[in-house]
This record gives sequence, C-alpha cells and structure tokens, in this order.
Amino acid sequence: MLSFNEHLNEKMQDPEFKKMFQEEKYLLELGQKISEKRKKLGLTQRELAEQCEVTQQQLSKIENGVNCNLLTFVRISSTLGLTIKIPKAG
Repeated sequence: MLSFNEHLNEKMQDPEFKKMFQEEKYLLELGQKISEKRKKLGLTQRELAEQCEVTQQQLSKIENGVNCNLLTFVRISSTLGLTIKIPKAG
C-alpha cells in the first residue's frame, strides 16, 4: 500500500493532474493569506465582506479554498492590499 506522499508523487507524473493540483494549491494558499491578513487587521468575516461588497458566505468559501469568480477575489484582495498573481494557463 502506498503512503499518501508516494501516491501523490506518482499522480504528479501526470501533467494534467499536476496542473490541476497546483491550481487548487494556489487557491488554498490565497485563501489562507486572505484569512491571515483579515485577522491581522482585527476584522471579522462579516466586516471584511461588507467592506468588499461580497457576502460573508463568499468570503468564507474563499478562505476555505473553494472556487469563486475572479471579481470576488479581486474585491477582497484589493481591499486588503494583496496582489493576485494569475498562473499561466497550460
């Protein structure tokens, strides 16, 4: 039986899987940065959501790495002074 890391390393040999994995990893990392910055500023999710003109539910999804539309990411990131780098396709 393969360990998780062995299984992941095996799957990463597939270029399509690797690309999707890296995209999801980026979304999780961005959500974590947003959450950390929000907390550092002493804001609740509701307070930041109101400032960004998004719902608290949308903000929660982003902080938990759930996909959302680009405009929502831009609103939240720009309110927090964060920069989004969009990975190259392909």
